[in-house]
Amino acid sequence: MSTRENGSGEEPVIRDNRKIDPETGEARSQAEREQAEWAAQAGEAGQSAAGLAAAELATQLAERTADLQRLQAEYANYRKRVDRDRAMVKEQAVAGVLSELLPVLDDIGRARDHGELTGGFAKVSESLEAVAGKLGLSAFGAKGEPFDPTVHEALMHSYSPDVTEPTCVEILQPGYRIGERVLRPARVAVAEPEEPAAGAAGDN
Repeated sequence: MSTRENGSGEEPVIRDNRKIDPETGEARSQAEREQAEWAAQAGEAGQSAAGLAAAELATQLAERTADLQRLQAEYANYRKRVDRDRAMVKEQAVAGVLSELLPVLDDIGRARDHGELTGGFAKVSESLEAVAGKLGLSAFGAKGEPFDPTVHEALMHSYSPDVTEPTCVEILQPGYRIGERVLRPARVAVAEPEEPAAGAAGDN
């Protein structure tokens, strides 16, 4: 089995110590044998130096590859962070503009409720609402839905036998959100289940 088959990466070193020159058939002198030995040692040294150089190159290649992978990862993270910051700035800018338009939308809603939204004003208001919708603005708050303090602001409170939990019985002003971000909570009148009798409260 050869050295390569045994798993060693180095070539075998052959030293020519023969006293008879295989080419001429004549006896070699001591000087010739020493010269052959030196040549063999020089070849062995060259192979060793080549192996060290190859190992050093492999190490440098691994280091440069690791550096490149690290730079690629850092650049990818930078791109993600920039894209996230850009989206956040855009969302904040849109939210700021739409927040200023909410009173206008409230006026449009009141005019519609009173039947005053007619003619050219109706077309303008529809266009404004359409643009706000394209920017992601949506209204929420409906009569009869359960009261949620994270999205509702209770302006009025009462008791009612018709409900089994705190419920929005009137929408005084709709709420608005962009995506999951609430720009303004819905302002509502809330009713709770019927107030317990005073006697029952006194027994406790």
